[in-house]
Formats: sequence, structure tokens, C-alpha cells
Amino acid sequence: MSERLKSAFELAMERLRAQGGGADAKPLTDEQRSRIAALRREFEARRAEASVLHDSAVAEARAAGDAERILKLEDEFQRETKALAEQEQAQVQSVRDA
Repeated sequence: MSERLKSAFELAMERLRAQGGGADAKPLTDEQRSRIAALRREFEARRAEASVLHDSAVAEARAAGDAERILKLEDEFQRETKALAEQEQAQVQSVRDA
């Protein structure tokens, strides 16, 4: 066996390159970095707003003793935060690809 075994890092880098990322990816321009930072700030604000509204609604439901409503609110909040994360990732990727 003349070939040496690859480290986990080397294998991970190969997979990353195969997916189109890694050290071979083109560097971002200053405009792209600025746009990505603005997108991240926007989505952080949207997540914070969703969290405040969620906490307020849960507090109301808890005060009313409505356990079913609390579970529904938790489920809605999870879906909303997941959707926001997916939107953020898609928009950041579109800026990277531009």
C-alpha cells in the first residue's frame, strides 16, 4: 500500500471543494461583503422582532392558562425562525454568486 491515508481535514476539504466552496472559491468584493453584512443585520432584526412578539404572545397564553395555544405558538415560532434562516441563506448565496 503505497498511498498514505488522508486526514479527516483533507477529506473534508475535498468534499467542500466538490460542492463548489473552500479555498478555491472566488474572493468576495467589498460591495458583496457590505451587502452580506447588511442582509445579516436585517435578518437579525427580523429574528429579534419575531422573538419579542413570540414571547409576548406566550406570556398572554400562559396568563390565560392556555397550554394548547402555547404549543401552537412554539410550533409557529420554530417554523418562522427556520423560514427566516432559509431566506437569509438564500439571499446571502445570491449575493455570493453575483
